[in-house]
Amino acid sequence: MTKTPKSPEMNAGHFTDPIPEAEALFLRGKRDHEQELATAGRVFLEFVRGFSILGELGKCVTVFGSARFTEGHQYYELARRLGRRLAEEGYTVLTGGGPGIMEAANRGAKEGGGLSIGCNIRLPREQEPNPYLDRFVEFEYFFVRKVMLVKYSQGFITLPGGFGTMDELFETATLIQTGKIRRFPLIAMGSDFWLNMTSLRDAAIAEGTIGEADLEVYARTDDVEEALRLLARISHQAA
Repeated sequence: MTKTPKSPEMNAGHFTDPIPEAEALFLRGKRDHEQELATAGRVFLEFVRGFSILGELGKCVTVFGSARFTEGHQYYELARRLGRRLAEEGYTVLTGGGPGIMEAANRGAKEGGGLSIGCNIRLPREQEPNPYLDRFVEFEYFFVRKVMLVKYSQGFITLPGGFGTMDELFETATLIQTGKIRRFPLIAMGSDFWLNMTSLRDAAIAEGTIGEADLEVYARTDDVEEALRLLARISHQAA
């Protein structure tokens, strides 16, 4: 009788050993029960590792944004100023831990004397943690990482980005809209970028898939000081 070959998860020397493209293997489709249980064990341990590293962050703001902007770009420099001011106001700055906007926000936090944290993701094209992190945790699974980026923060600031950033923005907005998390501040910065999405917003309102009141889930500003005021005011109301 031919035995079913073991999955990479089951062949790994230890549950915490990295497995190339582990999430892709998991999402490929139906597998046998033993393979699924092996993946469940790895996912559970990723959560435990995240809890142990991120569980004592104090007052924290998550900054989302593209990995593709470099130093000198207007959005990189905006994120850097933002990270510095957040740190000066006593916030821990939490990002996805990679380059671009994430690096800029973490860099600003370090320059402002604050705590700079990253939740990095292992990708086929490696995303290395940026050099401005006091602490970071690396994840195999995007969905575990996204939970960690939301779970420990009392505010969220989104700068321009691609599909991943938009996914983070809309998932956070959905969690607030549905009451799964408290009505923490969700602020979009980089108006020239986000204004290009107003037609999508208007179409959703016209078709009734969202209501006018749902627009109150997030605010939009390019002013760092105004973002800080929104964080302080809305956080106080949510307390």
